[in-house]
Amino acid sequence: MTEAGYWTMTDQEAAGFRAYLLKGGFAIFDDFRGDLRGGGGWENFEANMRRVLPGAQFVDLDPTHPIFHSFFEIDSFNVIPQYYDRGQPVFRGVFENNDPTKRLIAMVNFNTDISNFWEFSATGLKPIDESNQVYKLGVNYIIYGLTH
Repeated sequence: MTEAGYWTMTDQEAAGFRAYLLKGGFAIFDDFRGDLRGGGGWENFEANMRRVLPGAQFVDLDPTHPIFHSFFEIDSFNVIPQYYDRGQPVFRGVFENNDPTKRLIAMVNFNTDISNFWEFSATGLKPIDESNQVYKLGVNYIIYGLTH
């Protein structure tokens, strides 16, 4: 889901998303950062996720988490390029029952827009090497989501 900082949903959508996640679903959020242009940002995203999963805790992940090793080895976040965001990307997870030893049910890419590399990889706007690093991350997300 992109631009999660501007996310809105109905109560029915929140209940449906909760059911999806609790039945084994996996979600990836990308392309949002601190409050920009009069809206969006972490606060809106967090409020909506708490509608979906009341009491949800957001855990900062480090490169040792299995999602970063499910197919490609990503040992450092320094290899993840930024498209236009400043600073380091922040990777957070939401776990089943708020237990980091259990299944990761939502991956949150904050302060980054890695999906831009996927969207524009054929345009030449960014070096191929940078897009390749982000494709590795995306493949890991897919493999992890399918196997956990």
